[in-house]
Amino acid sequence: MSRTISRWTSRALDYLATRLPLEHLSFRSLVEKKEVPVHRMSWAYYLGGLAILFFAVQLVTGLMLLFYYEPTVSDAHASVEHITRHVVGGALVRNLHTWAASAMILTLLAHLLTTFAMKAFARPRELTWVTGVVLLLVVFAFGFTGYLLPWHQIAVNATKVGLQSIEEMGTYLPAALADLPGQLRVLIQGGPAVGQATLSRFYALHVVVLPLVFLALLGLHLLSVQLHGMSPGVDRPTGRTEGFFPFFVLKDFSLWGVVFMLLFAVALVLPFESFFSYPLFAAYDPLGSTPDGIKPEWYFFFVYYPLELLPFWLVSLLSGAATAVLVAAPWIFRRSSRRTLSLLALAAALYLFVVTVFGQAIYETFRGGGG
Repeated sequence: MSRTISRWTSRALDYLATRLPLEHLSFRSLVEKKEVPVHRMSWAYYLGGLAILFFAVQLVTGLMLLFYYEPTVSDAHASVEHITRHVVGGALVRNLHTWAASAMILTLLAHLLTTFAMKAFARPRELTWVTGVVLLLVVFAFGFTGYLLPWHQIAVNATKVGLQSIEEMGTYLPAALADLPGQLRVLIQGGPAVGQATLSRFYALHVVVLPLVFLALLGLHLLSVQLHGMSPGVDRPTGRTEGFFPFFVLKDFSLWGVVFMLLFAVALVLPFESFFSYPLFAAYDPLGSTPDGIKPEWYFFFVYYPLELLPFWLVSLLSGAATAVLVAAPWIFRRSSRRTLSLLALAAALYLFVVTVFGQAIYETFRGGGG
């Protein structure tokens, strides 16, 4: 028995040593000798850095918003209005925070798909991939919890729909487990209905819990990236490389500067809320009627519109399966060619684009046809 335990312990340590080669943790290995492959997909190496830039913008602007935001159902909406209308630079800070959130999720999706297509999850980079997928899930949690904080009509009603979907899962579970989703919903929202307890929980998650989880995962993700270096990315390497420092770093920072100026310009002239009708952003009235147009943020459309058109159990099953496949991709696709992975990534990108941009038109077509 002791030999078996010793053998398994030795294998586990060898596995970790291969995935986290800490002997490479030196200035010479990480800076002086580190090279970045140059090929037709080299542009994808910059996407992870851009995501970090957008997170940094949200972190700084989020801290600035904390000075004025009031996390109570009676004052939340009024405090957001005060920030927007009366605090010097408040509207700009809010716009930067909101636009950076959408830009970060868009960049992370592109980063995920290109990394998948380049087979950057191949041994020994499994840990890099898994932490990246979990980071994306945490970012979606950021979006879900942050959506409620302004406490306006679209925020509260969309959150109600999202939480209701959790409880609906109980319909498809065995009798012994049927009550668990409902209990989970009550635990998340802090009571039988969305209210102050819900806002307090989402506020704590958004500004304390999720940032700590995100930073811990990001640290592990970046450590793995630095220890292993950039993945080859293509089946036939060109043989050309460039030094990580200073050449790649200078290009990365130059791109950050350009992108930040574009983000700043957009935030300065184009409020994110201008894409929606005003009633959706009026203060939430629990006694009033629900206005038309209640939807989640655009980055949840890939689940929202299928839920509107297909059985709940089917969408839940497919979503769970897709998440499991993503997490296990290093083992499921370990023998797949980059050509095959590129086709799968292209199909996923096409689906996300069509559902996000044309989802409403598709929904109206099928709803009208079902008349």
